[in-house]
Amino acid sequence: MIGQGISITGDVKADTCLKIDGRLEGRSVQCTDEVEIGESGQVIANILGKVVKVSGMVSGDIGGSEKVLITRTGRVQGNIVAPRVQLEDGALFRGSIDMNPAQPVSKEPPAAVKQPAGRLDAPASSQVAASSPSSPAKNQSAGPNSARKEPSLNLKSG
Repeated sequence: MIGQGISITGDVKADTCLKIDGRLEGRSVQCTDEVEIGESGQVIANILGKVVKVSGMVSGDIGGSEKVLITRTGRVQGNIVAPRVQLEDGALFRGSIDMNPAQPVSKEPPAAVKQPAGRLDAPASSQVAASSPSSPAKNQSAGPNSARKEPSLNLKSG
C-alpha cells in the first residue's frame, strides 16, 4: 500500500495486491494481482495488472488481463486494453479502449502516453477524417435492394 501523503518517483513491481492512495510518478506499475487507485491516489505511469480499479486519477495507459474498472470518482487519461472494461456513471475517461479477448494483454507495459500529464478535461483533437463527397462509396453487396447511400460530411472553416 502506498498511503495518502506518500509520494514515490520510479517504477513499481508487486507480486500481491497493490493499493495506491498517495502519488506515484514513473514509467510503469506492474502487478501480478489487483491494482487499486484510491480516491486520493494519483498515478502518472502505465499500469499493468490482473484487475485494475481506478477511483482516483491516472495519466497513462492501463492493461488488465481480466478487467479494468473506472469508478464514478475515477479520472483516466490514457488507453485501456482489457477483455472487460467497466465505466461507472460519472467517471471521466479520455483515450481508447481495446477489448479484444483473443489478444491477451502482454507482460510489457503499454506504449507511453504521448500527451503530457495534466488536464483531463481538455477538448479532444480537432482532426476529423472524412471521405470526399465526390468519391463514390464502394458497395460490394449483391442484390438490387442492397445499395445504400452513405451520408457525406461537409467541413467548413471559419
